[in-house]
Amino acid sequence: MFDYEALAQAMGELEEDTVVEILEGVMADGGSEAEKAMEACQKGMETVGALFEEGEYFVGDLIYAGELMTQAVGILKPALAGAESSGPKTKMILCTVKNDLHDIGKNIVKAMLEAGGFDVIDLGIDTPAEKIVETAKAEGVKIIALSGVLTLALDSMKEAVNAIKAAGLDCKIIIGGAPVSADACANVGADEWAHSPQKTVQTCKTWAAA
Repeated sequence: MFDYEALAQAMGELEEDTVVEILEGVMADGGSEAEKAMEACQKGMETVGALFEEGEYFVGDLIYAGELMTQAVGILKPALAGAESSGPKTKMILCTVKNDLHDIGKNIVKAMLEAGGFDVIDLGIDTPAEKIVETAKAEGVKIIALSGVLTLALDSMKEAVNAIKAAGLDCKIIIGGAPVSADACANVGADEWAHSPQKTVQTCKTWAAA
């Protein structure tokens, strides 16, 4: 019923009116296709990233795209949350690691985690390992999500994972962002890695249910 290719294209071209119109249509139809709509938006964000790398888009475009994606998540949130938002929420930590000041991706993941029923403790950007450990101990969290966009963020992620393990904390750790990969995950010592918000949410849901 809905043209998700058109939605992905509109997101990639930063056409806010079209994106909002389609998403509101999805919700007016009961929201059963919210997951498909979110995947289309994510596909559009990949286009934005590619155009930025090619020099077609600039930092301002990236920021606008992040705001548009956050708006999209906000529209779809009631349908994405579904029944899973009922009952006690799993508390978890989310942050951008030390020496990295990027938060667009982190904020999108946060919105989707909250839609998925998590109580997200957002420690913000440039977060030192000590703060992560301190908060994990104080809040009793079992899941920690570390975000980063710069290649040097991998070193900070490794430092944070080592600190978490040295503190004897029994936490599952997922890393996300542009520089992460299966090899990076193994090197950092994390339990899982993700490039997409969907994978992050799905992984955290699996851990929460275990």
